[in-house]
Amino acid sequence: MSDQKTRTIIEELAASLDIPETAYDKAEARYKDLGAYFDGPDAKCNPFSPHIYPQGSFRLGTVVRPLNGTCEYDLDLGCRLRKGIAKGSHTQQQLKTLVGVDLESYRKVRQIEEKLEEKSRCWRLSYKDDIRFHLDCVPSIPEDEATKSVIRMAMLEAGSVESLARNVTNLAGAITDRRSPFFSVISPNWKISNSEGYSLWFESRMKLARELMEMHAFSAKAAKVDDLPAHKWKSPLQQAVQILKRHRDVMFEDDLEGAPISIIITTLSAAAYQGEQDVASALQRILSDMRSCVRNSIPRVPNPVNPAEDFADKWHDPAFRHLQLEENFWLWLERAQEDFRIVANARDITYLEEQVNMKFAASLSADRLKESLGLGSINVVTRPKSHDVATSPAKPWLRV
Repeated sequence: MSDQKTRTIIEELAASLDIPETAYDKAEARYKDLGAYFDGPDAKCNPFSPHIYPQGSFRLGTVVRPLNGTCEYDLDLGCRLRKGIAKGSHTQQQLKTLVGVDLESYRKVRQIEEKLEEKSRCWRLSYKDDIRFHLDCVPSIPEDEATKSVIRMAMLEAGSVESLARNVTNLAGAITDRRSPFFSVISPNWKISNSEGYSLWFESRMKLARELMEMHAFSAKAAKVDDLPAHKWKSPLQQAVQILKRHRDVMFEDDLEGAPISIIITTLSAAAYQGEQDVASALQRILSDMRSCVRNSIPRVPNPVNPAEDFADKWHDPAFRHLQLEENFWLWLERAQEDFRIVANARDITYLEEQVNMKFAASLSADRLKESLGLGSINVVTRPKSHDVATSPAKPWLRV
């Protein structure tokens, strides 16, 4: 268990990385406005019971302030057409085109200047106002019952409780992907996706800190934590993921393609988390146990809501061998363990600020830390020579 001073340092770090509440509010307002438009009488998708929902880090409450200092965020959304369209009646291309028509109409009505942009799986809307967003909208339809049943059995075999497996698989969908050879033909071969189910699984891991979650709900005057948006839970797991993602961003700032991807960091963190009540203890547990959560056989990092899918599939794909993705992951984990220890054990304010800035591109309030830690302005420490700023290379982990 971490001591109080370590907890204070890590909590201050986590708070410095979180995004403003106004950014969450703006994101929520935008996806709700888009949902209202798709439900409107002029929308081509309206007869197909459209459902617009957030996914990714905004849904999980694990967004981190942009590393480059700009206020620009990626807001991932799903657009599920819940009736009237099936794999046997429409192609992926037809579904994507249908959603794209309404998004283009919405763009014009809302006077969004940036052109609608087509990506492999989604459509992108770019806002350029006070809080800049890339809104990526992924079209989908409900997955068929036979596929849901297979996934449910796989989750049970992987150790999921029956109620969670049932609730999660009911949310499974089939998404469009223009890279698929079946994109423009009627085919049962659509890619499975279940971002809403993944969110339920991640929340089930957050709830391991049940007493803390109930306290947060009480403080927010909610009957239960489920009544709050996930980002208001402020769970140790969410904060630990934010810290680890930022550490990854800094470490691989010059090698973005080779960086460990967020879904792997998030999934392994949630799998390792055991309900620790503070973020320092959660980080300690996660960094200690993350290695054991990576399987030796394929799938190396199974999708918890579709165990046949491997989030680490590129690790063993010859097309990505030049990126050294698995090697980079283990390098990152080793460096994260080391850097967490250095920051957690720092007791000299100047050295602590120096390390936090170098390893997390974050700034802490020296005055608040002095007050919280009960430290004076002068604290003598022995600094690890190998991590002295003056003698260590800026990016020793990058490939030459």
